[in-house]
Amino acid sequence: MRLFAFSALLGFFSLAAGAGQKPAAPAAQATQAPQTAQAVPGSVERQAGAYANFILGHISQENYEDTGDQAYADQAISYYKKALTFDPSAVDIRLKMAETYAEAQRLHDAVDSAQSILKEHPDDLATHRLLARIYVRSLGQMGTGSDQDHTLSLAVEQYEAILKLDPGDREAGLWLARLYRFQNQPEKAEKVLEQMLARDPSDEPALEQYTQLLLDQGHADEAVSRLSKIAGQASSGRLYDLLGDAYARMNNPDKAIASYRQAIALEPDVPSHWRRLARLLFDQDKYDEAAKAYQQLTSLDPADPDNFLRLAEIEYQQKKYDLAQESIKQAKQRAPDNLEVVYNEALIAEAQGRFSDAIDVMSKAVSDLQKRSTTEATSPRVYGILYEELGRLYRRQGNFADAEKTFKDLMTLGPAEQRRGQLELIETYRENNQIDDAIATAQQGMNANPKDRQLKITYALLLGEKQQTNVAVSTLKSLLDKTAADREIYLDIAQVEQRGRRFSQAEHAARTAESLATTPDQRSAAWFLLGAIYERQKQYGPAEQQFRKALTVNPNDAEVLNYYGYMLTEQGVRLDEASELVKRALAEDANNSAYLDSLGWTYYKQNRLADAREFLLKAAAGSPHDPTILGHLGDVYDRLGETELAINTWQKALAEWKRVVPADYEEDTVRKLERKLTEAQRDSARGKKKTVAVKHD
Repeated sequence: MRLFAFSALLGFFSLAAGAGQKPAAPAAQATQAPQTAQAVPGSVERQAGAYANFILGHISQENYEDTGDQAYADQAISYYKKALTFDPSAVDIRLKMAETYAEAQRLHDAVDSAQSILKEHPDDLATHRLLARIYVRSLGQMGTGSDQDHTLSLAVEQYEAILKLDPGDREAGLWLARLYRFQNQPEKAEKVLEQMLARDPSDEPALEQYTQLLLDQGHADEAVSRLSKIAGQASSGRLYDLLGDAYARMNNPDKAIASYRQAIALEPDVPSHWRRLARLLFDQDKYDEAAKAYQQLTSLDPADPDNFLRLAEIEYQQKKYDLAQESIKQAKQRAPDNLEVVYNEALIAEAQGRFSDAIDVMSKAVSDLQKRSTTEATSPRVYGILYEELGRLYRRQGNFADAEKTFKDLMTLGPAEQRRGQLELIETYRENNQIDDAIATAQQGMNANPKDRQLKITYALLLGEKQQTNVAVSTLKSLLDKTAADREIYLDIAQVEQRGRRFSQAEHAARTAESLATTPDQRSAAWFLLGAIYERQKQYGPAEQQFRKALTVNPNDAEVLNYYGYMLTEQGVRLDEASELVKRALAEDANNSAYLDSLGWTYYKQNRLADAREFLLKAAAGSPHDPTILGHLGDVYDRLGETELAINTWQKALAEWKRVVPADYEEDTVRKLERKLTEAQRDSARGKKKTVAVKHD
């Protein structure tokens, strides 16, 4: 319990009880006082009764504040009421009782008590302040709606009254400006803040509000002008933070970063300065600097899981997956149920090729969320994010049955999730060569949503997979509307025409897309597609020219690097260059089965058979139903003299070739594979062994 200042209260009550009283009676008449004490206003007995009950009430009030025991609050109010029977007009007793009501959450009684004081004493500053605090506290307990608007107006009314009585009340000014902003009255808020800043231009809380007000109104330049004049005089880094925020809003990241660094120079141990700097550096793709800032944050505020989470995100972007795994582990120790942490844990595992671990993480997250949802409302969007990632992981692992089930579950969560699940289900069917199921699902989607542009595009591309080229192209052309979106449609048309082996039409569509491009990246997409069209026609010179053009725009475009390298490997030319191109692609996506296959096949052409087997086994593990990968792996086994493994793998490849969609079927490749298989089976029956010469680095 806190000690009570009796001496202060004695003085306080001497003033309160003596105000407006008659002068004390002469000593000769004092002997008659006890006989008439209860009837004489201002008598000693009256003062003593009020004082004693006030003291007891105050002690009970403090006991309530210390313990939270409601009985003490009730006791305090009882004593204050008794004190008022001795002195009904004592404003200070009534105010303390109103305060106790407020502290005990009896807000209606508190408001009634305070308002009764203001009816008799409209200029009582302490009562206005109490009412203002009550209304503000009530706002924090409300949702939105008319009740909140009414209470907000009452709070504003009280703070306006306070400032009228005491224009220099800084706390009231800050609150009133804040409430005006809530009421969407920026002009009034600005006026209050300008008056405060006129009295003290360096008032940081006022300046902070004023800056935010300017930023909300789109006046970042004005905020910069004001802050620049005063920031150099600041004793803390807060003004530099505000200046950095203003520069960031003006899309001037360099000056924003410099401002945050000045805040750090003033207060190097304040996490908020580092957090602003780290976030902006991350947004500007300055990952090395951002990582250093977040590492500093993990030292300054080691209990905050967000610091480790953001550090893991950076390390993930830098492809430092081992470091990212350790950082996300630290984040999870601090926030084991944080879904963002869990989601990133799965992404990191996936990037490392640990698909089973990633699936376990996501499956557990879904299960935990389902258990939690029995007591907590969970947004369909949250469920949707988890289901979508889990389904993709199943699909990437080649587990199409579980992927299909997961995406169907996703579709039950709501309209937005139904559409996303539908598109993912279509892609799952397509990857599993269930092209008819994919088309049927797309048709169902279009029947339900005839205006869904993405579904129409997906449907057309699926028809292209079946080489129903005319219908596919007609469907895509119906979407042309002379807008910027036409460029993507022409790229899709080019892809469909290429899949239908109508190469001149494909080239024309790709050239049209190129002519509509307005950025280097858009032109690069057209060049890549043109290169693929030329390569399919064995026009390797023009194809290489297009690939090189695309790489001048983005030297790290993994898809272009892989296609280009694989084209060289298929020709059997410049194999060292081919391997370097594919390695660069793998540096961008280390677990991509197509890229692993390309490098393995290049090693095969270089007679580096051990390396070839290593990479092709990784590729087959990631895409166990890909006939091209299986065919390449069979060739490696055959070259190594492992005939039975070669036969088994080629047989799997032939079985998968029978399942591919028409556009992917390569008749020449299948015939060559059949000949190799027949020859290997004949040699095996004869007991003939192959001589193996393996090249080693």
